Amino acid sequence: MGTYSVAEAKAKFSALIDAAMAGEPVTITRHGHPVVELKPAAGLEARKPRPMTQADLDWLAERRVGRKMPKEDAGALVSRMRDEDWK
Repeated sequence: MGTYSVAEAKAKFSALIDAAMAGEPVTITRHGHPVVELKPAAGLEARKPRPMTQADLDWLAERRVGRKMPKEDAGALVSRMRDEDWK
């Protein structure tokens, strides 16, 4: 990415963080002098997510909570709620 003044860095801060996380050098200057270098925190260098494995899918399947069908459909529920006010 390169070198940016404080005003430029303020306008592009999110993009500069992404660039630093990707390993690109980012320097912020004040009055033409470098004052800050952005870099990822220790251990946060651009990490790629690992691929999903069958073991991961099995783990999720074991912990999945089943959905129960409601006793009445949405239309009947709304009608019942509406009709309660008329009684």
